[in-house]
Order: sequence, then C-alpha cells, then structure tokens
Amino acid sequence: MKRIAVLTSGGDCSGMNAAIRAVVRAGLVEGMEVVGVQKGFQGLIDRQYEIMSTRSVSNVLQRGGTFLQSARCKEMLTPEGQQLVVENLRGLGVEGLIVIGGDGSLKGADAISRRGLPVIGIPASIDNDIPFTDMALGVDTALNNIARAVDNVKDTASSHDRAFLVETMGRNCGYLAVVSAIACGAEYSLIPEEPYNLNEICQELRRRYREGRSNSIIMVAEGAGSAQKIAEQIKDRIGFETRVIVLGHYQRGGSPTVFDRLLGVRFGQAAVEALQNGEHGKMVGMACAQVQLSDLHEVISSGIRPIDKMLPQLANRLSV
Repeated sequence: MKRIAVLTSGGDCSGMNAAIRAVVRAGLVEGMEVVGVQKGFQGLIDRQYEIMSTRSVSNVLQRGGTFLQSARCKEMLTPEGQQLVVENLRGLGVEGLIVIGGDGSLKGADAISRRGLPVIGIPASIDNDIPFTDMALGVDTALNNIARAVDNVKDTASSHDRAFLVETMGRNCGYLAVVSAIACGAEYSLIPEEPYNLNEICQELRRRYREGRSNSIIMVAEGAGSAQKIAEQIKDRIGFETRVIVLGHYQRGGSPTVFDRLLGVRFGQAAVEALQNGEHGKMVGMACAQVQLSDLHEVISSGIRPIDKMLPQLANRLSV
C-alpha cells in the first residue's frame, strides 16, 4: 500500500491528535504517503487535504480537539455523496482510509468500505457508547474534566447548604454520569439506562437533611432528562436550595490525559498495521487492555454499547 488517508469526523474529543500523529508516523515508517483530510468527509467532497510529514504532526500530542478539524457532511447520507467520496479518494491515489470518530462517522466509514475501498475505523466518542471496545478516545479526558468541575462545585455546595445537579453529555449512554458520580462521591446518578423515582430521591435527600447532611451532588446524563427541569421539580421538596450546572462542551476539550494519548497512539498504530496486513472494513478497539479488530458493519449494527450493570449498582450502593 503506497498511499493512505486519515480524517476525523463528528464531535471532536481529546486524543484525536495523538491518533492522527500515530497514523502519520507509522505510515511513514512503512514507506507510505499519508494524506491528511481536513474537515472530515466534507473535506473529501471539497478536496481539502494535504500530504503529511513528521513536521505536520509535531507538537500536537498535548492538544485537545483535532487539528485536521471536523464538519458535518450531508452528502455522506446519500449514495451519490458516498460514491463521490470514493472517486475522489481513488483520484488521489489513496488505497486505504482511516476514519477517527463516533457512531455516525463509523457508519460513513462502513459505507465507503462497502464500495470497495479498504477502511479502518478508530472509535472516538466521549459518551463511550461504541460497542466492541472497552474505551473510546476522549472518554478518560472528559471524565477528568467532569471530576475537576464537580470537585470545585462540592466546595460551594458544602459552604451554602445546596444541592447541585450537574448535567453531563450522554444522550443514550450514561457512562460519564455514573462513573463521575462514583469517582466524585455524588449522591445520585440519573442515567437513561436506569429508571429513577424523583419522589424517592426527595425523601432520601430530606432524610439526609434531617441528619445534618445539607448538601448533595446529583449527576444527570442529558439523556435521563433536563437537569434544569429536574431541579425545578425537587427544589421545594428537599429542604435546601438547588443549583444547576450544564457542563456541555467543556467536557470535550482540554489537553488529553496520558491514558487518551496512549490509547490514540495504540489505535493509530494498529489501524495502519491493519491496512498494511490487508484488513478491510474493521474497527480497532480495546478489550481487556489489548487492541483488537472488529467487523465494522457489525459494530454499527449493534446499536449503543450497553453500560456495565456493575457501575450503577456500585454508584447506588455507595450513595448511602
């Protein structure tokens, strides 16, 4: 394989740059030319790309986001757009493509793969909702961002007798909310995978208030409901004031943790190796600390990665 391309697509996350850097450097070691596509699949439509060198990826490991940038691409939702992408890649002499992104990006990767171009996907989603991998890029950095915010909020909560509802990302997967609840000692985590009863929560918070524990932290995954609306429902029923913090895009950014840097490097190296070995239509992932390949079409057909039941059970057990 003489020339490969790499792009980042969908929501950005920390660790993407580490993966790009690994793809470029591993490709160059194998004697390949590496094309960096700007702004995701849209860059393939608009032919925005550059030939990468070691200098192209210098001083990027510590940067959050993606220096190749990302963008939505409506054309990739159509067969005509997918075919144009493949034709443009072949016109560039690209023999293999590496796509770094979440569920939608991996669907685009699968569509290109099914049109005959070798593609390897790298999972990158702070929600940690992609199946066939224990961790996706960006998750660990997002958790550390959340933990720093909650630790600061707890100081204020204890100083003013308040309940803080902290809303995290996670439309369909409550991984960030439940893991950060465990790590930060929150009283509750509300996630889309588990039903919850606000009456029971209010009763428990009132009991805590009578015992002299007059502050609390409730983690809310966005898919479990609006933290603002939940706060309005409980504010007059728990004995102390409520405040809401929506962390939003704060969770995505920042310098990647060592874990995300190493994960990006391992995924990037493995993706290049897979292409070199003739693999086609695969996603690299992590299972029990080992990098593995999974069928890309099976990944996108499996829906949302189920949350480990141990996590909400542990969070509930420790919220006494």
